[in-house]
Amino acid sequence: MKQLIELFEKKTRMVIGLMSGTSIDGIDAAIVEISGSGTGAAVRQIDFITVPFPDGFKELVLRNSQTGTSDVADISRINFLLAQFYADAVHQLCEHAGVDIRKVDLIGSHGQTIHHLPRAERMFGRNVSATFQIGDPSVLAKLTGVVTVGDFRVGDVALGGQGAPLVPYFDYILFKSDKKSRALLNLGGIGNISYLPRGCQSGDVVAFDTGPGNMVIDQMMKRIYGKDFDEGGTVASAGKVLGDMIDWLMTDEFVRMSPPKSTGRERYGETYVTSLLENYADRQNEDIIATVSEFTALSVYANYLLFLKTKGEVEEIFVSGGGAHNNFILNSLRHHFVGARVDSAENIGISSDAKEAVCFAVLANELINGNPTNLPSVTGASGETLLGKICLP
Repeated sequence: MKQLIELFEKKTRMVIGLMSGTSIDGIDAAIVEISGSGTGAAVRQIDFITVPFPDGFKELVLRNSQTGTSDVADISRINFLLAQFYADAVHQLCEHAGVDIRKVDLIGSHGQTIHHLPRAERMFGRNVSATFQIGDPSVLAKLTGVVTVGDFRVGDVALGGQGAPLVPYFDYILFKSDKKSRALLNLGGIGNISYLPRGCQSGDVVAFDTGPGNMVIDQMMKRIYGKDFDEGGTVASAGKVLGDMIDWLMTDEFVRMSPPKSTGRERYGETYVTSLLENYADRQNEDIIATVSEFTALSVYANYLLFLKTKGEVEEIFVSGGGAHNNFILNSLRHHFVGARVDSAENIGISSDAKEAVCFAVLANELINGNPTNLPSVTGASGETLLGKICLP
């Protein structure tokens, strides 16, 4: 407990943030120095690495993320195995940064979502929502000797919220502007957007998942070309958007669903991609990739028209996640958002790859400072609440 008391009393902390997203490619690990908290927080990124998962691990996680192929014994073991992988990533990051792990005050770990069910269903007379992230933070704390915060989504879901997205709080405290209306767009496996109107307060933030980010594209690339992703959007750029296919994709009910909303592999996973390939099997491969890539960009724009534009024209859009490296998607966004600046997150002072890992370092620091980090206007929760579980070494 002495370690925890000392941590509470510190004004500046060295914090590691860990993120492995819906793409399940590897672990993003960032080490940052954080002074203060809330809108007064100052964050300095020291280093960032990505540690790939071993061959076959992604397939194991995917199999255990789906009803019908999951196994309770596998899930139990992966929960501990993933924490071991995270611990390895922490040690590798410290070595890469030249930082003694004993100087690290705190770890914030998102964990790996294997199932996300924010829409309540009746069970035994109760309305039950759920979300499940593995990579137990208690195991990680024991293996690193560092106080660890994890399970950030659960508290919001417990109060009737979506438990996602969580990045908007981070976007708000670090990137709100008194001069420009901004959108922070993250294109990981799923796309999510944070809209920060000029001079916004916390209650003005609007954020939600827009639909697939790279998830459908990556699965298509794997099925058709045996590649993990469309590097730079080169395959999509060689194809043409199929009119009938994009028209059908844009009938997607999630895209048109009113916020608050969040989604994941449960919607845009293997079953979804298999159906697409069966229905459009006679089309050119590069045209299919171009069309699902356009779907990512167009679904963002459709959500903007439906739910954000009435609040004010967006003037700047900063893109992070893997989609920030896809030139086809970026060019499509620029085509749709006429008059707005569309750029990578580097141009607002943060690595587009490291952003989510840095976010979870910040969210862990906010919990230690006693600050609620869910935004009920974003998630639909019944009120503000502290997020995360503090796990001691």
